[in-house]
Amino acid sequence: MKKLADIGLIGLAVMGENLVLNMESKGYTVAVYNRTVEKVDAFVNGRGAGKNFIGTHSIEELIASLERPRKVMMLVKAGKPVDDFIELLLPHLEEGDIIIDGGNSLYTDTNRRVAYVESKGLLYVGTGVSGGEEGALKGPSMMPGGSPAAWPYVKGIFQSIAAKVDGEPCCDWVGEGGAGHFVKMVHNGIEYGDMQIITEAYQLMKDLLGMSADEQHEVFKKWNTEELNSYLIEITADILAYKDENGNALVDSILDTAGQKGTGKWTVDSALELGIPLTLIAESVFSRCLSAQKEFRVEVSKQITGTKANFKGDKQKFVDDLKMALYGAKIISYAQGYNLMMEAAKEYKWNLNYGGIALMWRGGCIIRSAFLGDIKKAFDKNPSLPSLILDSFFKEKIEQTQDGWRQVIAQAVLNGVPVPALAAALNYFDGLRSDRLPANLLQAQRDYFGAHTYERIDKPRGQFFHTNWTGHGGDTASSTYNV
Repeated sequence: MKKLADIGLIGLAVMGENLVLNMESKGYTVAVYNRTVEKVDAFVNGRGAGKNFIGTHSIEELIASLERPRKVMMLVKAGKPVDDFIELLLPHLEEGDIIIDGGNSLYTDTNRRVAYVESKGLLYVGTGVSGGEEGALKGPSMMPGGSPAAWPYVKGIFQSIAAKVDGEPCCDWVGEGGAGHFVKMVHNGIEYGDMQIITEAYQLMKDLLGMSADEQHEVFKKWNTEELNSYLIEITADILAYKDENGNALVDSILDTAGQKGTGKWTVDSALELGIPLTLIAESVFSRCLSAQKEFRVEVSKQITGTKANFKGDKQKFVDDLKMALYGAKIISYAQGYNLMMEAAKEYKWNLNYGGIALMWRGGCIIRSAFLGDIKKAFDKNPSLPSLILDSFFKEKIEQTQDGWRQVIAQAVLNGVPVPALAAALNYFDGLRSDRLPANLLQAQRDYFGAHTYERIDKPRGQFFHTNWTGHGGDTASSTYNV
């Protein structure tokens, strides 16, 4: 074993343990530390026994065990714990040393931390790590950003432990400041959307078509060999086939309340701040919130009656339409996510490689799917593509989904089965392809009650007008501004 470690890691929870095992398997010596030092000894004498790990029991010991420039990676809870560890590390590090945050930090926190750590003469990297426990051990998707000068020193480690697709690592430099954590946040938002539309398809098959879990398993298994091929479709098929101790589908015994750690909410918050309509992901977040109101929903269901599901059509045709609805909504989910990244790049002056981001998501991460390669091709053809749905491939595909998609939404509404994300995606698509929306009336209303002014279709953009709608409101207009 080397006397000094290549990298140090703070935080031996599930992700930390598996990530350092991954690093060690690629030939790196890793120094490990945990606030509860008993975990260090348990790891070094357990899963890490006989391997190239240096167990340390203090921050001082951790830093002393690292070769220069020192690289210290934190995998701790987002928020205050990250700031606390930065303060603990700073007194022991020297100019050019690198602090790495591999947790799910909010990108604005990473923006702040990069500036702060750089002001101390050190370098800072905020990297998204996706793939869960298995990905951390066998190869995650990694999205690093922060101090550009740090990348040459961490590139070898990161790209060696990352997932590989066609020999290419699912890891590359994203950009300055919080760019890496922003891209990871959008990844998680798309993950929320993907999971929600899949669960809506599940509910339609279960409650509208009366299909058993085994029957649904066969559908998802088939879909995973077609356009919808993805990790989430694959694991959904597995879940539907899994039996409990009584031989029944385990999924039917799981309480219908969903948890969340906040990254979906952060994505929606960012979309609101930047003015990007992230409708599908927003509905996915709200759907989790609604699911959490279990007791209230049960009480309401006893007091309010509505349409009962009573499907009388061709079930196989509906399943085929459902595949189209899922595919169309999935395209919209990625299109909205990419539009959010584009707007953030303008706001924060990041130079994001959109095709490269698709490559980072092709392996190791939760949203990996077959058509990420098509997203890469789309941005290779046109790096300035304003929307994914304007690429020739995706334009053709989403147009092909329309008829089936509309049939699914119509049947869901007529039969009282909620499909908030699938419907939101279709409404966004229809809104985006409308050259005229009813916002003219909305703006007239704003001018009527608040003198907020409006533009006219027969005048140049940027000229604002106010009408004295009642005859006694005066001619003074409010200042023009946008939130």
